[in-house]
Amino acid sequence: MSTSAQLLRLATAGSVDDGKSTLVGRLLFDTKSVLADHIDAVERASVDKGLATPDLSLLVDGLRAEREQGITIDVAYRYFATPQRSFVLADTPGHVQYTRNTVSGASTAQLVMLLVDARKGVVAQTRRHAAVLALLGVPKLVLAVNKIDLVENPAEVFANISAEFNRLTAGLGWAPEDVQEIPVSALFGDNVAFRSEHTPYYDGPTLIEHLESVPVDADSERTEIGLRFPVQYVIRPRSAAFPDYRGYAGQVAAGSVRPGDEVVILPSGVRSTIAKIDTADGELEVAEAGRSVTLLLTTDVDVSRGDVIASPIDAPEPLSAFDATVCWLAEKPLRPGARLLLKHGTRTTQAIVGALIDRFDEQNLSSDPSPATLELNDIGRISVRVAEPIVADDYAVNRHTGSFLLIDPAGGNTLAAGLVGDVLTAVELG
Repeated sequence: MSTSAQLLRLATAGSVDDGKSTLVGRLLFDTKSVLADHIDAVERASVDKGLATPDLSLLVDGLRAEREQGITIDVAYRYFATPQRSFVLADTPGHVQYTRNTVSGASTAQLVMLLVDARKGVVAQTRRHAAVLALLGVPKLVLAVNKIDLVENPAEVFANISAEFNRLTAGLGWAPEDVQEIPVSALFGDNVAFRSEHTPYYDGPTLIEHLESVPVDADSERTEIGLRFPVQYVIRPRSAAFPDYRGYAGQVAAGSVRPGDEVVILPSGVRSTIAKIDTADGELEVAEAGRSVTLLLTTDVDVSRGDVIASPIDAPEPLSAFDATVCWLAEKPLRPGARLLLKHGTRTTQAIVGALIDRFDEQNLSSDPSPATLELNDIGRISVRVAEPIVADDYAVNRHTGSFLLIDPAGGNTLAAGLVGDVLTAVELG
């Protein structure tokens, strides 16, 4: 895919009342990604509210509770495009209560647009979101300093907020070239799609210009390691046309695969060779990361759902016990000894949480050792033991094969997002 046609996956994050919904609405409006009748409805609703200008937040806050409270509650996906690039935007809540939704929305993002209110600057929730994004391995950040039209000495305010944010992101491991600060007014559209004459102190790109030009390689991380193919389903038609067909369906999570490649089946360790690659549209000569295919082997081996077909050169060791970093997403706290389900790739197995090693203090970039519990939105390191071994890479090596979920075995609710290994070492702990 050429750069001009490249898809960018981005997410939003920020605090309550920083104007995030208005900014997302402005993006959709200025890129002409909203139907005319939808705009008319927003204009009528704005007039009814006594507003002189359209309330563009109404374009995105679809739930009644969101409109009534003026906050975003649920994650919603928005789609828009410019002549240079197409975008999928995960619009996430800003309230601290919904930090878990931010984790969901940002987990696959290549770039996150983090908002602050120019009148408030970098607040506790900004630091919390930045820490979560760092742990998730989000490669690019944009800081949109919104409501810049409402402050005195905007040049000084923008410079001070940018300097504080740069210190924060440097401490969390981002390089300066991966972070961009932009002063904007979502209400009036300053520096969103069009350069504003009200910000002569700023000579950088508009928000749209930056989103169109920021370099992203969607699959570079997935191709830096060898094949990882979690088996989702074993296909055995046993029909007259395919009496002996045995294929293993799934999605290539990392690397690539070709007929003739030697592979290892994990966790058993049995080796085989790829005979061919099937799809609904015919055979392939190569399947790369992100492609859903069916693999056929040259030998009959015991392969089932949850197994991983991998490159033998750098195949990870199956893990029965390991340390992990988790973001706790449940109201009920996590305590040592908890018996949960762990879902990694296509394998779901029983798990026991051992020690709570430490809790990350995202405000001070420090760690608190041996906490008694992990509470809602806490980030911490834990030890885990699983009933069936999982085939995982360290999250720092590959976030697609190094992530997992902890699930309530009784109700099936997701309790935590987990990252294999100690990703906190990437943060300069104070």
